Amino acid sequence: MAALSPASKKAIANLRAFTAQPTNYYKCPLKRRAAVLILLFADRRGDLRVILTIRSSNLRNYAGQAALPGGKADTLQETPFLTARREAFEEIGLPMSDHKLPTGYEVEHLTELPANLAMTELGVRPCVAYLKTPPPSPRNKNPDAARDLLPKLDAKEVAAVFTAPFYNFLRDKDVDPETRRTVPGEWYKGSWHSWHETAWRMHQFFVPVTPSTVFLASTKPRPPRTKPEPPPETTGGTTPSSAQPKKPADSSGKPPQSTLQPPLPRSFYAIAGDTLQQPRYRVFGMTARILVDCARVAYGEEPEYEHNSHFGDEDMIDRLLKIGRLTPVKKEGEILTRDVMMKAAQAKM
Repeated sequence: MAALSPASKKAIANLRAFTAQPTNYYKCPLKRRAAVLILLFADRRGDLRVILTIRSSNLRNYAGQAALPGGKADTLQETPFLTARREAFEEIGLPMSDHKLPTGYEVEHLTELPANLAMTELGVRPCVAYLKTPPPSPRNKNPDAARDLLPKLDAKEVAAVFTAPFYNFLRDKDVDPETRRTVPGEWYKGSWHSWHETAWRMHQFFVPVTPSTVFLASTKPRPPRTKPEPPPETTGGTTPSSAQPKKPADSSGKPPQSTLQPPLPRSFYAIAGDTLQQPRYRVFGMTARILVDCARVAYGEEPEYEHNSHFGDEDMIDRLLKIGRLTPVKKEGEILTRDVMMKAAQAKM
């Protein structure tokens, strides 16, 4: 495993140094608290990759969708990072303590990002961590985080674990030219929609997957259908220093009214066909936005595409709490209507 590239070293340092604004996460009742783990590791080139999952088709919420490891808090005393680590253990087998990891591996808690408001009205705290890879040793001459850790799956919750090039979440095309040439489909699609009566950018990333970057919950990994299959070493992407950054189209978060589309229909969230047999896995919605925000912090760059300029939904969560929403028990039929959001917008911070 190669050492971190200069760009990756700087990204990790930026995340270590990041301090988010005071969070409203701890104001939320227990049943409204959740956390996700953004677990980064270095590939063979020293570029950072992030670990994601495909949720089991048997789950009640978000079945078959791509997600970061995570879930709801168990107790009020459980910190977001502990929640994220516990859920990662349950979903992908990541041990709760470093001494239970393969020899030489270590998880460093880098930072936490502003809380996001999920569609299920949860306050979701993204926790960022770095999976340090050990140097070569007689026991493990070629340490590989994906090979050594990711195949430990819980098939009751996770159908697959896969990895994505972290820096690419700031770009509108696959950074790696070999991937663009050999893997069908495009990397990014985006559009502005009305959500909670505000302009919200729906990001869709289509992550190319190969036998070296996806691990399925079965006795034998099976590769996705790609024609042709790119070699493993071409899937890691390139570092920011080797890519030509472009000025973002607009980072104001205020799109022209003519581009604002109505709320997305339920059919948008449905998964067509066998997700695990696609050459690319779709990452969208809150998961995509969290990854975009994390990459913005890490690399100190704005995306090439239009996006919401603010981080997370701290203000929205605070205003909803002030008007008595996000209560411990969600009432049947309770949804965030336009009237509710207008009332929240008038609440004093």
